[in-house]
This record gives sequence, structure tokens and C-alpha cells, in this order.
Amino acid sequence: MTASSTLKFASQSVAKPYFIFALILFAGQIVFGLIMGLQYIIGDFLFPAIPFNVARMVHTNLLIVWLLFGFMGAAYYLIPEEADVELHSPLLAWILFWVFAVAGTLTVLGYLLVPYATLASITGNDLLPTMGREFLEQPTITKVGIVVVALGFLYNVGMTVLKGRKTVINVVMMTGLVGLAVMFLFAFYNPENLVMDKFYWWWVVHLWVEGVWELILGAILAFVLIKVTGVDREVIEKWLYVIIGLALMTGIIGTGHHYFWIGTPSYWQPLGSIFSALEPLPFFAMVLFAFNAINHRRKEHPNQAAVLWAMGTSVMAFLGAGVWGFLHTLSPVNYYTHGSQITAAHGHMAFYGAYAMIVLTIISYAMPIIRGQGQAAPNRAQITEMWGFWLMTVSMVFITLFLTAAGVVQVWLQRLPESGAALSFMDTQQQLNIFYWARELAGVIFLIGLLVYFASFFVKGEAADVTAMKAARARAQI
Repeated sequence: MTASSTLKFASQSVAKPYFIFALILFAGQIVFGLIMGLQYIIGDFLFPAIPFNVARMVHTNLLIVWLLFGFMGAAYYLIPEEADVELHSPLLAWILFWVFAVAGTLTVLGYLLVPYATLASITGNDLLPTMGREFLEQPTITKVGIVVVALGFLYNVGMTVLKGRKTVINVVMMTGLVGLAVMFLFAFYNPENLVMDKFYWWWVVHLWVEGVWELILGAILAFVLIKVTGVDREVIEKWLYVIIGLALMTGIIGTGHHYFWIGTPSYWQPLGSIFSALEPLPFFAMVLFAFNAINHRRKEHPNQAAVLWAMGTSVMAFLGAGVWGFLHTLSPVNYYTHGSQITAAHGHMAFYGAYAMIVLTIISYAMPIIRGQGQAAPNRAQITEMWGFWLMTVSMVFITLFLTAAGVVQVWLQRLPESGAALSFMDTQQQLNIFYWARELAGVIFLIGLLVYFASFFVKGEAADVTAMKAARARAQI
């Protein structure tokens, strides 16, 4: 086994528990998504054991936490390799893993087992009120724990970068991670004025997913593409600069598309519309970036599954975050569509395409090396993984299409008629049942794809062969 097929530094192995726990939480997120999907159709499904609001809290919180575990695992793997030094403190990484894992698990159990008002009371929310806001439902004590974990994590990877080589990938990755931590601090700011509350709430939610997270996405994708294509680092770095420049320019002012209808000044209407309309540009650049690197590759890497994930990430991120975001981002359109199932369609494909898939990309690349399998998993394991890729990705496309259709009908029945003849919200929902059933079926297939993906880790076989895997990937793409 060559040196390039083994871990460059032993401390990179601390990424493994982060990746494994992220995947476990991912599975939990999908299960609760299916529960919610059924509750859209059968309103009292699992009531009162798991009310809809609780299922939704668990679903969205698991999404955020598993992606954070994935980002941390990615950082612990790629930052030492880019810096060309051992991780500053593997022990600290392990301690923070257990602190974060235990805190996250207890929080989810709290959602499921304790009434939310009681949970707020027993966790000291009255001392520093932060609970009750969408995506930020975590008890205040959990939020404090997240800050402590983030500080320890940034210290660990920051010291690693300071001791070693400073590359563009590491600088971009660290900028994204620091920005992630700083933006989360606004979760503690809870003004009584509802407009101000929503204004700064988006500084966490939007400036994460359409701001600093895009830097993390770009850094991880650049790292994997350098490894699997052999393209000159200078070429990859130039593309990375273009992507992050476009992402920050459009994403920061593009926050304005959330300010259309919450009581903010009218100048956010043109600002939000114009800069949001430009937000697909960094994702389109990402597609060009990935395909250009792969088409000009200097070597054939045996891990063709990782190559497929990298290509899929760029395409699905562009479709979900770019195209579906643009569909309803202009204020004259958003006037009718905001808060509809069109928003849900955009959210599902964007989160899967941009962030779930990039975490799965780095896992696909790194886990065979961490597990001592060489540069790639065996051929049969990779083919199984590709089946999981296609089942999940195609299912997500159909989930998005079904939710988009539901949103169009919802707007048509509930919001377009100006004569007062519009249907009520609940009557409109009854008309959407066919789309919700279709979405649920697609969700079940997504879960099957995830289970197939999990199974790929246990498939044995002959060592990866580049020619055979290229042929398998080509057949999978037909």
C-alpha cells in the first residue's frame, strides 16, 4: 500500500467518530421527516406521543447538528493534511466529540420526552431567553454548550493551521468555520420587538446557509477535487476565490429577500431582489469548477464514488440553492409564494444538494483511507454506494418536484384569487393530499437509498480497480 493510500497523519483518524455520528443523525432526520410527511396527510398520526411541532423540531435540529458534525469531521481530516502537520490536540477533539454528542442526544430526548414549556423552565431559559424560535429551539444551556464546543474546535484547528502550511483551502475553511461560530452568537439575541427579532434571526439562518457555509462547501469540494483529479492546486485555488467572492457578494446583501414582509424599510425590496437574483452565480461557477477539474484531470483516481459525489454536489447545489431559490426570490413573485410549499421545495433540494452531499463527498473520499482500505473502497462497495447516491438524489429531485407542484396549486387556490373567493388554508391543504402522498413515497425511497449507502460500508470484495469503476460510473450515469 502506497503512502498516498494511507493517512498522512495519525491524528486525522479523529474525523471517523464525527463522520459516523453524523450519518446516524442523518438517518434520524430522515425518519422524522417521514413521520412529518404522514402527519401532513393523517393529522393525528402518532399523536399525542409525537406531535407535529415536536417532529418538526427534531427533524430540523438533527439536520443542523449532523451537518455540524460532518463539517467538524471534514476539518479534522483536511486541515492537518493541508497544513502538513499533526492536529494540535487529538485528545481535545475526542473530548469535544463526546460533549457535543451527549448534549445533542439529551436535547433531542428532551424534545421528545418533556413538554417544551417544561424543558424551557428546567434549563434556565428564564435567565437568558433564547428558546422558541424556528431552527433555534435548543435550550439556552445547549446553546452555551455549542459555543463552548465551537471555541474548543476553532482553537484546535486554528492552532494546527498556525503551526503548519497556510493554503488557500485552509484559509477559506477557517474563515467559514469562524463565521459559522460568530453568526451563531445572534441566537442569544432575542429582542422583544418582533421585527428586530426576525431581522437578526436571519443573521444566523441565512448567513449560515447562504454565506459562511458556502465557504466550507467550497473548501471541502476543492480539497476533494485536488485529490481525485491531480489538477494543479493553483487552478483549483483560482476557481475557489471566484466562488467565495461571488457567494459573499450575493449572499450577504441577499439576506434582504427575507426582509420583504417583516416590517423592514422598503429599500430591502430592490436590494433583496437584485442580489438574490445573483445568488445562483456562485453555484453555477461551482458546476463549471467541478466539471472543469474532472474533465482536465491528470490521473484516474480509484475512488470513482467520491468523484460521483463531487460532481453531484455541484449540480444539485446549483439546482436546489440556485435555480429553485431564484424561482421565488423576486419580491413581486415572493409576495404570493413566501411560506408556501415552494419554499419547502427549495429548502429540501438546497440543503441536500449543497450541504448533505458535500459531507457525503468528504466521507466517501476519506473513510476508505481512515479504515485502512487504501485510496478507495472495494469495487462492489463503490457500486453499492453509487446505487445509494442515485436512489437518494433522484428521490430528492422528485420530492422537490412534488412540493413545487403542491406550492403552485397552493398559491393558485389560496393566494391568487382577488375577489375574496380564495380557499382557506385547511381547505387548500386538503387539495394537496395527492402531492403529499407522492412526496411521502419519494421519501421512503430516499430512506431506502440511505440504507443502501450504509450497506456499502460493509460490502467486501476485491480492491478498487480504476477501469472497472469508470465503467460502473458510466453505466450509472446513463
